[in-house]
Amino acid sequence: MSTINYDELMKPVIGFLGCETPQAWLDEALNNLEILMQDHANCEKKAAGTAMNLMFRYSFFTDLQVKLAQLVREEMLHYEQVLEFMNKRGQEWKGLSAGRYAGGLRKEIRTYEPEALIDVLVIGAFVEARSCERFYALAPHVDEELGRYYRYLLKSESRHYEDYLALALDVAKTAKLKNPEEDIQGRIQHIREVEKNLILSPDDTFRFHSGVPAQAA
Repeated sequence: MSTINYDELMKPVIGFLGCETPQAWLDEALNNLEILMQDHANCEKKAAGTAMNLMFRYSFFTDLQVKLAQLVREEMLHYEQVLEFMNKRGQEWKGLSAGRYAGGLRKEIRTYEPEALIDVLVIGAFVEARSCERFYALAPHVDEELGRYYRYLLKSESRHYEDYLALALDVAKTAKLKNPEEDIQGRIQHIREVEKNLILSPDDTFRFHSGVPAQAA
């Protein structure tokens, strides 16, 4: 049985992102594991919901349907797994307000099609890549059981970001945009800067995708 080289697995993910998670966020996460797990569960549920909404809204893109159906299944499985972890550790489900991250990215979505769908997919790639990078950063510092689970998630999360990018390119080509590769790369570069700013700037609310804790900035 071959072992996974997580450092190699993560190289393209970290290369895709504009920055790595700051140490101040990691320190805050280790002091707020219950909030982290609750928000992680919320993120998995929201990711499944986003993929499901795209399936209904863009049902005429047939290639989109299969990939998104797979994403829905995997995200919901992860959601159930995180709930099991919380239950096992005696952590009750509590309502948690959304952080600024997803809203900050959604502001960049263009208002016309198919560019709006392309932006949603590119943003999806960054959300998945950031989740993957955070699991990788957290894994060595949490307890053994949780660290093992975070490493288990790396393989699927790293594949999800690639799936979203591939779907974005497929949509651009299907829609016969003049220069689909250039359009996608331009959006990746733009969203990368926005995402980097959200991760590196001071943030008043600690969440799974939050920025530098304001008190540490």
